[in-house]
Amino acid sequence: MTATIIDGKAHAAALRARVGTGVEAFVAATGRKPGLAVVLVGEDAASAVYVRNKGKATVAAGMASIEHRLSADVDQDTLLALVDRLNADPAIDGILVQLPLPTQIDERAVITRIDPDKDVDGFHPVNAGRLAIGIDGFVPCTPLGCVMLLKAVCGSLSGAEAVVIGRSNIVGKPMAQLLLRESCTVTTVHSRTRDVAVHVRAADIVVAAVGIPGFVRADWIKPGATVIDVGINRTVAGLVGDVDYAGAVEVSGAITPVPGGVGPMTIACLIRNTYVSACRREGVAIDPAI
Repeated sequence: MTATIIDGKAHAAALRARVGTGVEAFVAATGRKPGLAVVLVGEDAASAVYVRNKGKATVAAGMASIEHRLSADVDQDTLLALVDRLNADPAIDGILVQLPLPTQIDERAVITRIDPDKDVDGFHPVNAGRLAIGIDGFVPCTPLGCVMLLKAVCGSLSGAEAVVIGRSNIVGKPMAQLLLRESCTVTTVHSRTRDVAVHVRAADIVVAAVGIPGFVRADWIKPGATVIDVGINRTVAGLVGDVDYAGAVEVSGAITPVPGGVGPMTIACLIRNTYVSACRREGVAIDPAI
């Protein structure tokens, strides 16, 4: 058996195209473009690349991209004052403060200062609570993209046994909640789990988000399982995921590559969340295809 390779670039391009169509209708209805404000603090090279890519995708979808770059030594009050101004700006529908932040900044204070209805990253505690109890809010972009890929490949996820490896607030926890929402039976494993392999071998769906290169071995994977590899690890061999891809591709039914799998969907879902925010704020119908 050789797995189907899940082309995240193609799925992301299709989602961005659908969002672009929705944005055209939004502009026609309101006379303005949806606006995404991205705040970058400092000169972290990886963060700068992410911000640049997000800006390009925003503009390509017909939206307004607004960037605010602050020095690495900026104080917390200045950053919070900027967030307050963006919260109050009617032209801004989404606010994203690029993480990580310098050590003098309390990330939680910044995240919780963002208006939950403009929190297109989905990190605010209000949005985490909305997800947990099934109220419409914003879901973190990476797990949202993972679910979209799973549904595109598998169709209905109802009844599937799913294992999420990792319990971060950004990926692991919301991923488990989203899979529960799809009526999966969900197990979350983590650094204190006694035998990770036992749980993974029983799973129809494996989502690896642990940040350890090649952590998930091929002999852990149930034949025919769908594997979503969220890991992006820089090694001497280049970018690799959390799954032993060379081995897993021979036993799984479908698998995301690294790079080119989950990553492109993360940015596409950010654009999608910004469009949804704009529609909600203006009372415009959201395109059901998005």
